[in-house]
Amino acid sequence: MRNSEIKILTTQRATPSQVPRRGLATQPIQTKASTVSSRASSPVSGGLANHLKRGTASAAAIRPLAPGDEPPLHVAEVSPDDLPIVSLGDGKVAIGWDTRTWSRFHNIWLRDHCRCPECFHPVTKQRLLDTFSIPHDITPVRVDPKIEGLEVSWPSTDSHISLYPWSWLQRNSYDPIIHKPDPANEKILWGSRIEQSPPTVTYEEAMHEDDQGLFKWLSNITDPCGLQLFHLLSHTEGSGGASFLVDGFYAASVLKDVHPEAYEVLSKVHVPAHAAGESSVTYRPNPPTGYPVLRHDPVTGELSQVRWNNDDRSAMNHLDPRLVDECAIRAWNKCLTSADSEFWLQLQPGTAVVFDNYRVLHGRSAFTGKRRMCGAYVGGDEYRSKLAVLTERFAPDAVLRATNDLSSAVTNGRNIWNSAL
Repeated sequence: MRNSEIKILTTQRATPSQVPRRGLATQPIQTKASTVSSRASSPVSGGLANHLKRGTASAAAIRPLAPGDEPPLHVAEVSPDDLPIVSLGDGKVAIGWDTRTWSRFHNIWLRDHCRCPECFHPVTKQRLLDTFSIPHDITPVRVDPKIEGLEVSWPSTDSHISLYPWSWLQRNSYDPIIHKPDPANEKILWGSRIEQSPPTVTYEEAMHEDDQGLFKWLSNITDPCGLQLFHLLSHTEGSGGASFLVDGFYAASVLKDVHPEAYEVLSKVHVPAHAAGESSVTYRPNPPTGYPVLRHDPVTGELSQVRWNNDDRSAMNHLDPRLVDECAIRAWNKCLTSADSEFWLQLQPGTAVVFDNYRVLHGRSAFTGKRRMCGAYVGGDEYRSKLAVLTERFAPDAVLRATNDLSSAVTNGRNIWNSAL
């Protein structure tokens, strides 16, 4: 990880022909000598219009269920007056949350996830137990449902006992997966209507020592640097240069609904790219074949990143010949350039715009005169770390709320049952 990098762009004078409108990208755009012609947003029609009439799609709609996939189950939180039924057998511990829903945890999995001070360091939050010393056929001596959670007694000379909070077991159930909605992870898709009330935080709020303004700021940013910042310092002797932003996740939801075959192509075909506008540098992705435009979480299947900068797209020399005539990127471009997708704003000196570079595409219109722009990048790891710490303070999840008062749960300011551990 590295610190944020601040760069003051070179002051320049320009005419509209010298500084044309720049297209959409999720990565820094390199200066080019050639003129890029402006495009006008075309009217929305056909399938796209039908999609827009149905309203903004939810983020969950982006992910289809795989063949044979079952939707995640939902269970109620455990009540002290109605503890789950537990049973032991076949190398697993079964927990009955209700009459129809059971979770099964392998004995070796439970032993490996013990969070007592002997097995899990309460300060460093690191595993102390040697995973590979656990017998493969280990079997609990006893399992008991307690108000605090599942108590498991293990065969050992010191009568080792583990306690697993019910909320933690529900959150980490894998057989089957139990879905516990987390509002903090919900992605709200947006289009041009965001102009009516864009998420805004004042400088005083963000810098206040109580960190609530900072939490509000970071919470409004859902996620190759994680965050990108533009700050217009001055613009004199000219006009123009309006910025526009597009929610790539929203455009992807439209594409999937209207052109599912194009969505599939952009989710699989790797697109190479380059940044080589200066003779001293040549940036290429690793691997050189690049990445798909639409990347998904390999476990959940949810859309996790949009990569698109047509200006810097390299030679597609590994493309399947059958896809050359595909109109996938044409359909994608139509979704991006729809008037419903674009959020335009005219930056003023003293106002900074920050956005998720894994999700939001950006560009600008042509300008005249002289502009001084300050830009910064913040690594995704740093952003997510700070947001996670503030979320623990201001919006703890169900597991933290249920376990913060348990004995020895919180040491050195962090709960050992934190969902990130």
